[in-house]
Amino acid sequence: MTLREVEHTVDVDAPATAVYRLIAEVENWPRIFPPTIFVDRVEADGDSERIRIWATANGEPKNWTSRRTLDAEGLVITFRQEVSTPPVAAMGGTWIIEPLTESTSRVRLLHDYRAIDDDPKGLAWIDEAVDRNSRSELAALKTNVELAHATEDVTFSFEDSVTIDGAAKDAYDFVNEAGLWPERLPHVATVRFEEPAPGLQSLEMDTRAKDGSTHTTKSYRVTFPHHKIAYKQVTLPALMTLHTGYWTFTEAADGTTTASSQHTVVLNTANIARILGEDATVADARAYVHGALSTNSRATLGHAKDHAENQR
Repeated sequence: MTLREVEHTVDVDAPATAVYRLIAEVENWPRIFPPTIFVDRVEADGDSERIRIWATANGEPKNWTSRRTLDAEGLVITFRQEVSTPPVAAMGGTWIIEPLTESTSRVRLLHDYRAIDDDPKGLAWIDEAVDRNSRSELAALKTNVELAHATEDVTFSFEDSVTIDGAAKDAYDFVNEAGLWPERLPHVATVRFEEPAPGLQSLEMDTRAKDGSTHTTKSYRVTFPHHKIAYKQVTLPALMTLHTGYWTFTEAADGTTTASSQHTVVLNTANIARILGEDATVADARAYVHGALSTNSRATLGHAKDHAENQR
């Protein structure tokens, strides 16, 4: 069996402990690693944990389960895929964060892997995916860790909620069945919707703005019936460098449901003047993006409420 071993490195203008923490806390991953769509911590026991990762590899959405061992003192994280996705037969590796100075560090990302049946084409596919993802992950890690140390408040989160006199399943179904949105949501013009694997969706849609213009966005979504749909936008409007979020549906004992839409955004400060004018500030861009996303979320939640209440 051919075991391939590779290493990628990057130097970061941030303390080693800060870099370690960002990698250790998996809820950060969709924000800092472009290929990562969503990460779910399945179980944790002391220094070891089991996580399920949904990510793109060579442009294709994949998911797998990994075990990780965390060494906060040594600034080392080892990982091993428990269930790999073809053409990968086995995959593992190590994050090593080395302090260079008090305020700078070197990140080393090691991988070892095998292809199913030692297939040369499969191995070449994995070589390319590991190289591309490692380079993009480390470049993004550098950018986002350094951004976290910048002063401008360009990352923010918010949530909109609605109370529904109906079942969580019915509200969930409305958001889950995104292929029907052009018929159900006035602000959605067209949709290209696929489910390449159960619970993993690709959603590309053209939405109408207040001024009548249409904007195309693409997201990958991960579904957890009937309580959560997490997503990451991969085709972004000009004012954002990142947009992740999730829909949640929580049913109370009295049969009512709270449906919520959560967003996390990183602003693209380079485009603020071009989009909003020379005098526009980061605060103006925050307000503009928050308003646009919130308007669409509240519209969708309102229609989901009507749909669920009509099912009663």
